[in-house]
Amino acid sequence: MHDQTDPPHADTPRADTPKFSFRAVSKAFDGHVALDGVDLALDAGRTTAVIGQSGSGKSTVLKLLAGLIRPDSGTITVDGADMTGLDLMGYRHRLGYVIQEGGLFPHLTARANVGLVARHLGWPAERAAERVAALRDLVQLPADRLDRYPGELSGGQRVSLMRALMLDPDVLLLDEPLGALDPMIRYDLQRELKDIFARLGKTVVLVTHDLAEARYLAAHIVLMHEGAVAQAGGYQQLAAEPASPFVRAFLRAQQGPDGARKASP
Repeated sequence: MHDQTDPPHADTPRADTPKFSFRAVSKAFDGHVALDGVDLALDAGRTTAVIGQSGSGKSTVLKLLAGLIRPDSGTITVDGADMTGLDLMGYRHRLGYVIQEGGLFPHLTARANVGLVARHLGWPAERAAERVAALRDLVQLPADRLDRYPGELSGGQRVSLMRALMLDPDVLLLDEPLGALDPMIRYDLQRELKDIFARLGKTVVLVTHDLAEARYLAAHIVLMHEGAVAQAGGYQQLAAEPASPFVRAFLRAQQGPDGARKASP
């Protein structure tokens, strides 16, 4: 970090540079097209929800952002730099990734799961313990849960979020983190996530199939359809100016058969 008297480095992103940019990005798996020439810009410091039907390409977007897969064609930039030129290991330390159903290692306690990467990087035990304590306070996890195993936890999503935040990353990626939860637990965690996102001010990209959840958690919504961006913008824009019959039908389906919107927190 530089003080205000330091000259900017040449690789410092401009203020108007998106955090992530997709330019004509395509990706296929075994002949099935997952993304087809996608153009997309995701701003820094903003929560974006990527939403769509199963197979629409939303999880592929997240895996590309995480550097887990590479596009077949097109360019992805991070802070204006081509992602193909990045040191992927160093890049991944700058982001936190929460996969579906948490992805905790069942043979490790919650505490060991959270501190796994920090231990690998050689953090002093005192520094790691202080970070774990701060994150436990952030996600409101009772202290006694840290020494339990994932199979003994009802708050596994909180532990997964702590692990993703352990290195204080710039970016947080979440792939359906609340999808398998009981509705009442999901409701509580949605409220907690919204507060956490606001307090941290990080770039957050959230994949969900639930429009009410996307509307509640995210300022920006990207609706995917058959490997392409059907429409992107705030919820009010999508609702007032649907860009296609598909967008209109998707919004109507999410409202339910009686036309009443699904409740969000």
